[in-house]
Amino acid sequence: MDLTGKSILITGGTGSFGTAFVRKIITEKHKVKRLVIYSRDELKQYQMSQEFPQTKEGSIRYFIGDVRDEQRLTLALKNIDIVIHAAALKQVPAAEYNPTECIKTNVIGAQNVISASMACNVKKIVALSTDKAAAPVNLYGATKLCSDKLFVAANNLTGAEETKFSVVRYGNVMGSRGSVIPFFEQQRLKGYLPITDERMTRFNISLDEGIDMVLHAIHNALGGEIFVPKIPSYNIMDLASAIAPNVPTKIIGLRPGEKIHEEMITVADAPMTLDIGKYYVILPETYRYDLSDYVGQFGGTRVAETFKYNSGENRDFLSIEQIRALLTKKLGISV
Repeated sequence: MDLTGKSILITGGTGSFGTAFVRKIITEKHKVKRLVIYSRDELKQYQMSQEFPQTKEGSIRYFIGDVRDEQRLTLALKNIDIVIHAAALKQVPAAEYNPTECIKTNVIGAQNVISASMACNVKKIVALSTDKAAAPVNLYGATKLCSDKLFVAANNLTGAEETKFSVVRYGNVMGSRGSVIPFFEQQRLKGYLPITDERMTRFNISLDEGIDMVLHAIHNALGGEIFVPKIPSYNIMDLASAIAPNVPTKIIGLRPGEKIHEEMITVADAPMTLDIGKYYVILPETYRYDLSDYVGQFGGTRVAETFKYNSGENRDFLSIEQIRALLTKKLGISV
């Protein structure tokens, strides 16, 4: 799908992803008709509008609203062609302490996006997911698994219509708000880095890579796919050494709902998973095409029946030097 002349709405659009996506669209001069930032925080919208002012032509618009409010969503989605659903409550401890609030935003909000998109005949909807939705051990992951299931199943309701729902799944974005890198940056000034478990590994993806993945889904999704990126991993101790080589670490133990390794594809997903080159794609089991049909259109190969994809068993690991180079190149962090 060419973005020229298209109207795009981003839920949770004032977050790290939405800000970077808008910057990329403007910098690369994609000739979109409208970019609508839909979020509930007026302060963040004001701050974002300082960098990306709302224009008289309406090419950038700021729309205050909550994904919990289906009526407001339906109003915002009029004449929208593409929706990127990035709104979510994402902090694991906060979700554990406030479970009903997390469910209202991440599950009921997802269904509201689906219903409003269908009511407004939106053509493509791409939902952002998380590694925590694969074999979830915390409430946040469980709500995102529910959300993924809702978006995949929504394609069963559209019939022959052009509305297509798909999902992109990746781990914590490098340097995003609330993630480990900015935390370590702040903590090194206090004289030590708290480490939950020295065996811990994480996938590493940049915002640019996340955006490219969403654009891939917009252009190529037939509906019902979960796209997963092929990205490197790092060990948490190596990250600590890269950010603060002379600062001691302190092991504090796993937090509730925290995994030692991130998972993005489980063994249970393997029978419906394809390797399509830059990405893996998990296809729905109860939809209008099978693996052979998909291979015929897009190529790719089936993964082994015992295949699984997690940060601990990943073949691609970053060294301390590679992590340090990425910190400098992507985030401007000097070590």
